[in-house]
Amino acid sequence: MVVAYNGLGLSLGNLARVSNAETRSISAENFTGEKGKGGMAIHGTGADAARELGPGWKISPCITVEGRSTVTLADISGSGAIQQLWFTVHPKFWRALILRMYWDNEETPSVETPLGDFFCMGWCERADVRSLPVAVNPAGGFNSYWEMPFRTHARITIENLLPDPIEGFFYQINYTLTDVEPDRAYFHAQFRRQNPLPYKQVYTILDGVKGQGHYVGVYMAWGVNNNLWWGEGEVKFYLDGDKDFPTICGTGTEDYFGGAWGFEQPPGRYGEFTSPFSGMPQVIRPDGLNKANTRFGLYRWHIMDPVRFKQDCRVTIQALGWRMSLEGKPRYLALQDDIASTAFWYQVEPHAPFPPLPDFEYLEVI
Repeated sequence: MVVAYNGLGLSLGNLARVSNAETRSISAENFTGEKGKGGMAIHGTGADAARELGPGWKISPCITVEGRSTVTLADISGSGAIQQLWFTVHPKFWRALILRMYWDNEETPSVETPLGDFFCMGWCERADVRSLPVAVNPAGGFNSYWEMPFRTHARITIENLLPDPIEGFFYQINYTLTDVEPDRAYFHAQFRRQNPLPYKQVYTILDGVKGQGHYVGVYMAWGVNNNLWWGEGEVKFYLDGDKDFPTICGTGTEDYFGGAWGFEQPPGRYGEFTSPFSGMPQVIRPDGLNKANTRFGLYRWHIMDPVRFKQDCRVTIQALGWRMSLEGKPRYLALQDDIASTAFWYQVEPHAPFPPLPDFEYLEVI
């Protein structure tokens, strides 16, 4: 139920309600999102193609992000919310472009993640995603529907980590200018990677979160470095002062991501799936089922079941598989896999600074 309606929080149940909110959109055809200022470009990446048609005919459909530079995609004053993001660029750049978002003139970003991982594409190869907040459509159209409120200012940037320019970066940022209720928290997303995960170490999805809020999901790019089944690890949530033992403890990796029995469908083969709240949309199989070097993309959205915290939150997952003894008896194996994650949550500000993002050489998919 929407208690106070102001143009945010739309659903099919209240879509017919009118509002004084103002709709705006930023793209390469309207860099500022100003009213009545779209399609006015006379210079841009499409100028040569439109030379016989003139202004208004797709003069500036995309931008070039120069080498080792940061471009401000959106700089919005006032109160409102980002309601939809759409991006596309060649897949080879998905780990080389860093997406950041800043709310209300904060000094450190609330969102900091490689572009591909934000949209559930951590392996720099295309796959379709059909979830509620994130959709990846043919052929590499990135869509985000996470609601991102701000009260005085919003800034979105993209950084090119490479020395050479990245051409053909397309984007559109759709937002509303409206009042924001006091109980709406700020959107956050944080990327981490360990490659390889040290032996017998638990992978940390999220840590260092201070304040009140709720965890709403994770995308993981998981590269398996051993044979046999890899997904016995439990997901654990340490909430509001939990130390040695968590409040929430799952039963296995595929269980947490909404699957069962090793994701096999049909038997002997992984079954990719993508659904509103969980999915494994990508399996890259160089060597077949349960073989080393298989790569997985998985997401789990806590939209219907947000994990709420009042003081702090830490989320971990075990990298746990199977080994066979010389006598043929199975036992657990702590894995040393290539694991990356992007955690998504809402919280009141201020937020704790994120760990430093690694250099491109560590982020790169090889």
